[in-house]
Amino acid sequence: MTGAQRVSAAQVERLTGLLGPRDWRILEDLRRVRVLTGSQLDRLHFADIAPTARGRVRRRTMSQLVQRRAVTSLERRVGGVRAGSDGLIFCLDTAGTRVLERRQTATGQPVEGRRARRPRTPRSLFLAHALAGSDLYVSLRETERQTPGLTIEAFDAEPACWWPTGAGNWLKPDAYVALATEQFIDHTWVEVDRATESLPTLHRKLLTYVSFVNRGGLGPGGVVPGVLVTVPDDARAEVIRNAARRLPEPGPELVTVVRHDKTAGLLTATLMPETTP
Repeated sequence: MTGAQRVSAAQVERLTGLLGPRDWRILEDLRRVRVLTGSQLDRLHFADIAPTARGRVRRRTMSQLVQRRAVTSLERRVGGVRAGSDGLIFCLDTAGTRVLERRQTATGQPVEGRRARRPRTPRSLFLAHALAGSDLYVSLRETERQTPGLTIEAFDAEPACWWPTGAGNWLKPDAYVALATEQFIDHTWVEVDRATESLPTLHRKLLTYVSFVNRGGLGPGGVVPGVLVTVPDDARAEVIRNAARRLPEPGPELVTVVRHDKTAGLLTATLMPETTP
């Protein structure tokens, strides 16, 4: 989808009245992570529906949101045409952005103030990277549901998770995660590595975190978040662990490496040691 189409105040008002609780949660999550597939939406917002009806209910819900221009589906899909609606990739459309802004204003939350535009389909590598971050968020929500006492205090994707270094530039993690129990809050910056970036480039990026810490920088919550690099396989994990060991102090302690499929478990185990990653 491309181009900008205006949405009137009357349309925003009407859409606000049509949205149910599940619709709002879907829009909020799309604002948070930018893109979600049909199967990710099933896991996030339709898991309480019987498997035989889940896909049908999700398709109906998303179709209504698309018709109301609250969301749109991108031209690409995960797994190609054979993946069906599970592989559709959704993001906010113009009206969805506007109703969320209206809600933010009503509740006193800051609003970006940029003009709402219809989304463009991003390049395939960028999209795959964004979906990997979305999958981490989905996995954490599933873990939160299954783990009494665990709460996701924050999950910000880029660019909301970017952090000023105090030296005129920015740390640019792919996500910021804050997980909490009654006693503790654990803060983590996440780098999603899909083995498409050269090792020297990743090494330079990790050095920016080390430099930030050595200058006395503090992140969200007034603490130094850990840096977690997620990777697709064990071979890539070992390569990046070796690179992290060669970082200046406190790099080897600051940086942790984990496979994508074990990330949610590791983050949870940091707060709740009895949980196995």
